[in-house]
Parts: sequence; structure tokens; C-alpha cells
Amino acid sequence: MNAHEIDYRILGEEMQFVEVELDPYETVIAESGSFMMMDDDIELSTLFGDGSHQEENSGLWGKVLSAGKRIITGESLFMTAFTHQGMGKRTVSFASPYPGKIIPLDLSERGGKIICQKDAFLCAAKGVSVGIEFSKKLGRGFFGGEGFIMQKLEGDGMAFVHAGGHVVERRLEAGQSLRVDTGCLVAFTRDVHYDIEMIKGIRNVLFAGEGLFYAHLQGPGTVWVQSLPFSRLSDRIMAASRSYSKGGSKGEGSILGTIGDIVDGDGW
Repeated sequence: MNAHEIDYRILGEEMQFVEVELDPYETVIAESGSFMMMDDDIELSTLFGDGSHQEENSGLWGKVLSAGKRIITGESLFMTAFTHQGMGKRTVSFASPYPGKIIPLDLSERGGKIICQKDAFLCAAKGVSVGIEFSKKLGRGFFGGEGFIMQKLEGDGMAFVHAGGHVVERRLEAGQSLRVDTGCLVAFTRDVHYDIEMIKGIRNVLFAGEGLFYAHLQGPGTVWVQSLPFSRLSDRIMAASRSYSKGGSKGEGSILGTIGDIVDGDGW
């Protein structure tokens, strides 16, 4: 096994965090800003790129290329590594950035590769490569929600991704397909065929309010779908903040909201 072999447990309900247990000299890598807490004898260091074994063996230019790919996905040039430098077992924890679920992925059982939305990665055992997956079709790039670029996690160790709301894991048989809102798609295994399908019917396009495109996924493989994409959550927050900035709440969307505000004093 090339990646460090780590133990873990996921705690919490709506706001979860993953607690990783490290043996001496084991390391876990994480995105900047996901750290929550750690025991004594664990040391933090900064890595240029993702710190995978493949990257370490590729020399300086390999590290520069890896770091450059991370910039393309909108991530930092650097990742943080947490290494147990003492004796016995120690733990380090990483928190989810918004309400949802943390998905543990054993890449050795998932064909060595998972493709996910670019902001889903939370942390992984050292040795897992965190790279980018370019779409080869213009349709996916322009209308796929995540553009031309998604993240790919490769290796044989444990990785953890985060998604909003509740997460459903769907196993697709060969030839079986699933249509998903582009923002609700979290991740899928390497053999799943991914494409974009336009909603049929001019009335549906103009008035359904569900966007113009589906993500069309075809098996064999596994797909993970989230019920609350962060973009949908942030849109609701922004809409609510605009309504309050214009003079109070809107009565939870009621047609009588303005009258209700006047009665209870919010509209004065």
C-alpha cells in the first residue's frame, strides 16, 4: 500500500467532523482551513502541492505542475500535513465547512480513482494524489455546473469529501442511467460516463425554474448526490439578506407578507 494506512471516525450530525487516528510517523493531508484540533506530538507542516508519493518522485517541476493544477481548481498552492512524531496513537480532527455529511472513501475499494466537485475534498491519507480532471466536451464545460474542471482523487488510501445536506449513494449497473441537477452531483467512480443533457420542452426551459441542463450519468459505477449544494444555500442567504436590507422580512414568501409586516411593526 503506497498511502499511509489511517483509522478514523466521523462525529456529529448536521455539522460533522472526521477524527483521524495516527500511528507514529503516519501523516494526513488536508485543505487549508479545515483543521479543527489535534493531540500533542502531532506536528503541522506546509506542503507545496499535495505531497503524494507520485509528486515527491517527480522532482521540482512535478511539484510546480501539481501546485499549478491546484491554482486552476481555485485551491491554495499549498496543503497542510499533520504527522505524528511521538509514541502511541494520536488524533487530529477536520471539520466540515457547512451543514452536510462527510463521505469516507477507501480508494483501494473504488478502483483507485474518484472524480468529485472541486470544493468537495476535505482530507486524505498521505500518498493520495489530489489532482484535476478536465472535461473533454464543451457541453460539460459550459453547462456542467463545475465547468471544465473537477477534482480527482487517486491512490489506494482513505480520502474524505464533504457535501451539503443529506448524501445519497447510488450504485448504477451497466447501462443504467441517472439524471441529476448539476449542482447536486458530488462525486462518481472512474467508470461512470458523465455528460450533460438539456431539459426537453420550451415551456419547461422557460418556466420550470430548474435550470436548463441535467447531469446525465451512466453506469457501471457509483454516484454520490447531495440534497443541498452550497450554491443553492448561498443563493437563499443572499436573497434573504437583500430583502432584509430593503426594510425587513418578506413574511416567509407569503403574498400577505407586506401586510403582516405592517401589522407586527416590521414594515414601519
